[in-house]
Amino acid sequence: MEKISREFNLRIARDKAFQKFLNELNAWWPKEYTWSQDKLKEIRIDRQKGGLCTEIGPYGFRCDWGRVTELEENEKIKLKWQISPTREPVPDPEKASDIEIVFSENGEGAKVYFEHRNFENHGKGAAEYREMMASAQGWDYILGAYKKYCEK
Repeated sequence: MEKISREFNLRIARDKAFQKFLNELNAWWPKEYTWSQDKLKEIRIDRQKGGLCTEIGPYGFRCDWGRVTELEENEKIKLKWQISPTREPVPDPEKASDIEIVFSENGEGAKVYFEHRNFENHGKGAAEYREMMASAQGWDYILGAYKKYCEK
């Protein structure tokens, strides 16, 4: 199944772009794209290989929605995307897709390359899920929120 890839430039240094993506996820990730919505307390990615991608909601609600599979400081993050086509958590990493974000210098700031692949691992509904995530309401919206946050 075809991957989703996006590439864009930021007017901030590569290391700063990396830090904002990883350490400030709670500030830029669209709350409407969480289970807790406007009651979201925190969304984070643990900054280590094997680290969890976690949402914390009201009353201690916790949902792990991914896992870090590779992390190269200021350069690359790879994640298992453990959210199903029906927006449910997927505990089995074999049934998850993969995300890779690469940060490089472009002379005037950072170049960010994003890729979401292996949608077929999600099984039933994978093609529709890929199409939704490739739409303006999918990764374009999410990455647009990140870009806007970095350049404010």
